[in-house]
Amino acid sequence: MTIGIMLKPDPRIKKKADELVQFLTHRNQKTFIQNSSPPTVDLLNDPLVQDMPENIQVVFVLGGDGTFLNAVRWIGKRDIPIVGIKFGRIGFLSETTEEFIIPLAEAVLDKKYVIEKRMRLKATLQSNGKTKTTQYVLNDVVINKGTLARLASIKTYINGHDLTTFKADGLIVSTPTGSTAYSLAAGGPVVHPELSAIMMTPICPFTLTNRPLIVPDTAKITLQMVQDSTDVLVTFDGQTGLPITDKDSLHIEKANYPVSMIKMPDKNYFDVLKTKLRWSGGR
Repeated sequence: MTIGIMLKPDPRIKKKADELVQFLTHRNQKTFIQNSSPPTVDLLNDPLVQDMPENIQVVFVLGGDGTFLNAVRWIGKRDIPIVGIKFGRIGFLSETTEEFIIPLAEAVLDKKYVIEKRMRLKATLQSNGKTKTTQYVLNDVVINKGTLARLASIKTYINGHDLTTFKADGLIVSTPTGSTAYSLAAGGPVVHPELSAIMMTPICPFTLTNRPLIVPDTAKITLQMVQDSTDVLVTFDGQTGLPITDKDSLHIEKANYPVSMIKMPDKNYFDVLKTKLRWSGGR
């Protein structure tokens, strides 16, 4: 087995990664280390190395949720189990914290874990019928206004039917996994990751009756900017992005490539949720 290790470039994290490599080497496992890349809106010059080695069978992620999303993008369409070790502030996607990294590695090598399939979205940006990019996201696709303090006007269609034109700072289309990320901060609902649904959450809508909407995961969503819309970006999992104009159309649907997240059998989603959100004053 070759084990991939995606880590955030940080001296403290690098030290822990060295400990993990030493342990894995002692267990006769090969390792391949990949540094995470910073977010970029220059999608065509994305610095992340996309073609990971063919023989990687599991990926450890050392960092926060951003690093985890980086690793998911690195994996691409391949079905490779992935597990996160939290070094960030929140870490909704992480399975454990840095002090338990070796016990976690032991459990993974001994196959004492379960796989939880997490839905991804496929986002295709087209212009004049030609595809500019296709991206797969674990958390969300976000249309957001840039530096100018102007509302974005976003025509929204579901399965070809006109829904509405959102006039807002932006719009978040998220998976259940992404419901606890940007969507939650924008007032969206918390949705259990086992549910088959897609969330649409407007960001600071001008019309107060525009509320978050949950649609089935069979829905095909099309978004278009109103004519003369300027200084608007579309971002994918907060990692990559590019400008979007009224000449473009963004098509979002459930992807055929879920993420296989490694989970420990004794972990309960609601306990994690309560801890991360500090419900009842808990930490």
